Amino acid sequence: MFLQISVAMKGVLWYTLLPTISEYLTEIGWTKSFPRINNVGWVAYIGYLAIYMVIVEFGIYWIHRELHDIKPLYKYLHATHHIYNKQNTLSPFAGLAFHPLDGILQALPHSLALFIVPVHFIAHLVLLFIEGVWTANIHDCIHGKLWPVMGAGYHTIHHTTYRHNYGHYTIWMDWMFDTLRDPEEVKGKESE
Repeated sequence: MFLQISVAMKGVLWYTLLPTISEYLTEIGWTKSFPRINNVGWVAYIGYLAIYMVIVEFGIYWIHRELHDIKPLYKYLHATHHIYNKQNTLSPFAGLAFHPLDGILQALPHSLALFIVPVHFIAHLVLLFIEGVWTANIHDCIHGKLWPVMGAGYHTIHHTTYRHNYGHYTIWMDWMFDTLRDPEEVKGKESE
């Protein structure tokens, strides 16, 4: 666990680069984000937020999957995170124990979405904060069983098989791209 804390602490300062750049680009008017909900209205706000979340889910799924499939990316970036690959070595600290570039790549869809869809900038920042909380949560090995949420049970399977459950907040992308493995099904097969 001390190694996880050490790796996480080394990356945390680097992880602040992306939101800093996003805020700067927003302030100079290069993104489509807006400062107040009344700029677009509640219906548009909710619609844009839904589109933003789909872009983020899709982007993080594919970046995470390619970090596994492209061998040099795995070897030099993502393997740092996957040394915590068994249930007894996972902890919330493992959720932040990434190579700094890996962590930035996996958060990149949040910032890229700002150029694609109008989104409330505070909502964007809150979702980046939730990203940190979320990644700690899915590494704590306590599965909440709240479909379609990507809980710790799903992500623990990811850490033990390396070929399943690449998704982010939900399991939808894994379901769509046939990489989903359900912890209940795995538990049932182990008890047989």
